[in-house]
Amino acid sequence: MASLTIENLRKNYGATEVLKGIDIEIDDGGFLVLVGPSGCGKSTLLNTIAGLEEITSGDIKIGPKSVSGLHPSKRDIAMVFQSYALYPNMTVAQNISFGMEIRGIDKSEREAAIQKVADMLQIGELLHRKPSQLSGGQRQRVAMGRALVRDPQVFLFDEPLSNLDAKLRVDMRTEIKRLHQRMGTTIVYVTHDQIEALTLATKIAVLKDGYLQQFGTPAEVYNDPENMFVADFMGSPSMNLIEATVREENGKAAIQIAGDGAGAGDITLPANTPGLRDHMGGKVMFGIRPEALTDPEGADRTGADIIQQDCLIEVVEPAGSDTFAVTRLGGVEAIARLRADADIHAGQTAPLAFNMTKAVFFDPKTTARIR
Repeated sequence: MASLTIENLRKNYGATEVLKGIDIEIDDGGFLVLVGPSGCGKSTLLNTIAGLEEITSGDIKIGPKSVSGLHPSKRDIAMVFQSYALYPNMTVAQNISFGMEIRGIDKSEREAAIQKVADMLQIGELLHRKPSQLSGGQRQRVAMGRALVRDPQVFLFDEPLSNLDAKLRVDMRTEIKRLHQRMGTTIVYVTHDQIEALTLATKIAVLKDGYLQQFGTPAEVYNDPENMFVADFMGSPSMNLIEATVREENGKAAIQIAGDGAGAGDITLPANTPGLRDHMGGKVMFGIRPEALTDPEGADRTGADIIQQDCLIEVVEPAGSDTFAVTRLGGVEAIARLRADADIHAGQTAPLAFNMTKAVFFDPKTTARIR
């Protein structure tokens, strides 16, 4: 295994700049997830690490060694593709060992490596089947097995679960996490699914339009977003973003959220963010996660600032382990995550608890975080 360092990486296609000064560093054995919407540059970044795309400027290091300009075969990486890319005329065992055979590795060593990854991925009974006889999840396991026998310094995964159904994606996500914990190999993983990113990563890089929006641990990216894009993109349901006015109340900063015109008055909430004083009398965007907007009985008892306010409930959505309630704050829909057995009904006005210790604020003009 090895660390991975990306320094001021830029990639142009003609006059179009696709990657715009990316800086990322992960330690040996780290699990880096590149996440962002379609067209943000995450797959291009992965391809530059793999050597499938040449970089325009900057540097890529695997361990202490620069690999910029090196042929993919010289980088000591293994890649798992979205499309599996298995040879249809070969058995599972032959698909797994084909690269080793090309490199002239002894047959007994190949067979030992096949058995090892087959045991690890629980595909021993599939070794004599052809890809056409396998399910999507089984094919993905075989593709992973083919990468694992390489024993590379870095594994690269390009949206490996996007072709699977929802339940199988969850199962395979667990398998990949278990595999990483067992092997401790450095992994770079591309996905557009932010839940995949949060559950798998040790570090997340959020990309948009070729720029690195934020780089940090899953907890940092989720709880401490740098801007409105990260706040909105990460999390399901996403963060509620509500326009509010900053005012002074009892010598302290507070925010005022306009009533929704359905009989509810303005809501004033305390806001212990020093930077809000620079916005006194102006507009800010108030961000609060659905789990920080809940029924009073379900509120976090450790929160220092839990404020109850009556809100008109427009829609109630039971979701098994939770109940989601849609209300309207500042003229926009806001989602509250309530306990499964919360006694709440559409059309009623009910108290909701705002955990203001979890609140974040953004400048509506720059979209940057106010601290």
